Amino acid sequence: MKKIPFSKYQGAGNDFVMIDNRSGFFPKEDQKLIEWLCTRRFGIGADGLILLEAAEGFDFRMVYFNSDGKESSMCGNGGRCIAAFARELGVSEKEHLTFVAVDGPHEAILNADGTVSLHMSDVEAVEIGEDYFLLNTGSPHYVVFVEDLRDINVVESARVIRYSNRFRSEGVNVNFVEPVGDGLKVYTYERGVEDETLACGTGVTAAALAAAIRDSGLSNGEFPIQAKGGNLKVSFEKDGKGRFTNVWLTGQAVRVFSGVVEVERGLWPRCSSGMEDYGGL
Repeated sequence: MKKIPFSKYQGAGNDFVMIDNRSGFFPKEDQKLIEWLCTRRFGIGADGLILLEAAEGFDFRMVYFNSDGKESSMCGNGGRCIAAFARELGVSEKEHLTFVAVDGPHEAILNADGTVSLHMSDVEAVEIGEDYFLLNTGSPHYVVFVEDLRDINVVESARVIRYSNRFRSEGVNVNFVEPVGDGLKVYTYERGVEDETLACGTGVTAAALAAAIRDSGLSNGEFPIQAKGGNLKVSFEKDGKGRFTNVWLTGQAVRVFSGVVEVERGLWPRCSSGMEDYGGL
């Protein structure tokens, strides 16, 4: 029987199983195990699983898996949560951390108010359609602006796009965006989870950048974002060629609980009760 210590974190309701894998013990190739750990009611339950690993020249490496057990592209809220997790582990006492993910290097700032700010990738190209924007903010996002989100069945409408001929194979995340005052309300369907999530960091970032394109006079911007699971903020700079740089995502990153999962060969894993400290395996 193997005992796997973990922490569960959430950022605006986007939740993750966090595992310290600096020793390399975790079986990353075991897709069924990862899928089970993320399964609600039967496992720990999460939108994804994130491994914190050692990385030369950085404070750590982030390896992200969707809840289907497959390694995936960048996750913005996951990036903020893993920075908070690194602080919990004592990886660094600095307020400014650097790490590397599948889309390259990132910076994270642990703010005094408990929020975490994540430096996102630059965005140089945006496809603008008749009624959509398509851009990659670390993960590919399809953005649609609507007048009232209450009129949208997010899952049903998003699946028409996600499983269209163009996106069926690789998948795409779909965001429905309603302008609200000086900010945005964003609902997101995530590939890999294959459902609506309470928030998506790369998704709200894509929504903010798309909104800046709609307002062609906006060169530097900051959008408050309302996701179903909480509030986020996206700031950026836009040059005359439509390139976005200095993109930051900010919001709460909260540890929900920590524990240990016991995995016995040939049996479904089962969660141990109580709070556990991180220890040797």
